[in-house]
Amino acid sequence: MEKSIKYWHAMSDPAILELLGKYIQQTRLQQNKTQQQVATAAGINRSTVVQIENGGGSTMISFVQILRALEQLQILEHFEVKQQISPLQLAKLEQNKRQRASAKKESQNKKTKSDW
Repeated sequence: MEKSIKYWHAMSDPAILELLGKYIQQTRLQQNKTQQQVATAAGINRSTVVQIENGGGSTMISFVQILRALEQLQILEHFEVKQQISPLQLAKLEQNKRQRASAKKESQNKKTKSDW
């Protein structure tokens, strides 16, 4: 696994985009879909699919739309931020939760009538 991490860090940004494009292209070809079919399913232009497959920059939304059209959204699970909390921390948080709503306080700035 350490080799894999070094491999990704050694790659340039355009090389990573090219690798992502090849993933999209290979997945599309394995599913026997044309670029136009993927573009139509994703709601984007075919030229956007071509651009992404060639490693060109595009918007993240287009990339996600293509992943959705290819039914490959599960690869995004690696990006999910998982917050782990211990049972003790969870119990403390539960204790600190409000149990009741507080009554509205009347304004203390009301002027009192003076005898002057």
